Amino acid sequence: MAKQAPSMDQWLEEAKASDVAEQCGMFLVHNGVVRVTPKAQVREGKEGLGDVAQVEFSYDEAGVAAAVEEALTWPGVYYVKTWLNEGVLSVGDSIMYVLIGADIRPNCIDALQKLVGKIKNDLVVEKEIYA
Repeated sequence: MAKQAPSMDQWLEEAKASDVAEQCGMFLVHNGVVRVTPKAQVREGKEGLGDVAQVEFSYDEAGVAAAVEEALTWPGVYYVKTWLNEGVLSVGDSIMYVLIGADIRPNCIDALQKLVGKIKNDLVVEKEIYA
């Protein structure tokens, strides 16, 4: 069963109240969502797969924790928080949230892209279930 997604307002309040908030000039949030279009169609142009109805989603909790710790060593990154869903998710359900706080925009954008890529490529299992 899918988990209840967190409040981004609450996450940002917590981030701005943290002991590292003074170092952060930017916070970025990634919200990955289950879409109806199959991954192979979007990424590789494969047609005829049908619509996605659901996604079976799981992740390596220890691996994500290690990735977050690593991200905190990247240039200008001071704050990182993640939430990943699990179970059978429907189109429109949130898959994950990643919040990055960094000193300047380029460091924040780079860190968000790198961390989300690491999580998606190495630490999650997604099985699309077609309609």
